[in-house]
Amino acid sequence: MDKLKISDLASPEFKANPYAFYARLRAETPVCRARLFGQPTWLVTRYDDVVSMLKDERLLKEWQPATKWLYRFAGSITRHMLNRDAPDHTRLRALVQKAFTPRLIEHMRGRIQSICDELLDDFATKGRMDLMGEYALPVPLTIIAELLGIPSGDRLRFHRFSRSTISASTLVGALRSVPDQRSLTRQLRKLVERRRREPRDDLITALVQAEEAGDKLSRDEVVAMIALLMIAGYETTVNLIGSGALALIQNPQQRLLLQQNPSVAIEELLRYTSPLDVASQRFAGEEMTIGSVRIPRGGFVVAMIGSANHDETQFSNPQVLDLTRQPNKHVAFGQGAHFCLGANLARMEGQIALTTLCRRFPDLRLAVDPASLRWRRSLIVRGLEELPVRA
Repeated sequence: MDKLKISDLASPEFKANPYAFYARLRAETPVCRARLFGQPTWLVTRYDDVVSMLKDERLLKEWQPATKWLYRFAGSITRHMLNRDAPDHTRLRALVQKAFTPRLIEHMRGRIQSICDELLDDFATKGRMDLMGEYALPVPLTIIAELLGIPSGDRLRFHRFSRSTISASTLVGALRSVPDQRSLTRQLRKLVERRRREPRDDLITALVQAEEAGDKLSRDEVVAMIALLMIAGYETTVNLIGSGALALIQNPQQRLLLQQNPSVAIEELLRYTSPLDVASQRFAGEEMTIGSVRIPRGGFVVAMIGSANHDETQFSNPQVLDLTRQPNKHVAFGQGAHFCLGANLARMEGQIALTTLCRRFPDLRLAVDPASLRWRRSLIVRGLEELPVRA
């Protein structure tokens, strides 16, 4: 296990079925030393340890010997709240929460439903579609772009930039993603300047006005926050819808249970598919122990969300999809101060998209051999490249 490279965990072959390996880590090396970008890294795999570390204030998001290089290469786009500690994280999160209200999210319910219906009308006509590219992606991408106020012509370009960013799992891959990150920064700066001249009723305008009101947001923080909301606002949901649909196709007896209690069912799909496989970075602010393993000061620690969500000490028969599972204290959206701000929006999008899909197409089936399905190369997320289906 000492020679494990984290980049191996990003391969499509591994993503196809990571859970047997995670079970082995939990049993044999629950805090496993590995390497990421050439640096010693500790993977935390057991549920209790993951929950504890996500809440532990000794584990920092910013560690100057490491994060200074991130800021230097990727620039201002990385200075968002997910990469910050208190008090900056607290300040930034409070500002976004004022604009990203539950009322605003609930207001989007009808819009989500209309997008799903429109996309499925096309599916009904054709009888076949790539569920990832033609349904799972456009639903959350359209919603977060509309909330932010990103023009329709820019959305797929932003998607390509964000995909490049979260796919990097090696130092070479990270360096290759830098031009895309800088291109995204330039595009967002242009959009911010447009909103200064022409304010609208959207989140970008709200963030710009917060910056103009005083010192609560810098110009770099505005750009970084938009990038974070854009990427985090749909990436998890894309894979929840896609992997959730595949799980339901492969477990047809569970489909009726989805319709009976969608709010409970979506929690199980979040646990079972774990669309966010790995939590964002943390550094030990002091020497500490996790699961009897000593972590040196400055040590890079990674919470394995997908492993925690399949921990047999927390979930009975974790390899089984049970849409009636309760309680279900999964960590798909993280824990603690950095708990996902858009969790409720993702839940609502997933519920509407999957219940509508299963209601309209109760006999939905794969259009290809399951063994031919290709998974994305990414350390952070777990999702399919394509999901060809028939009505």
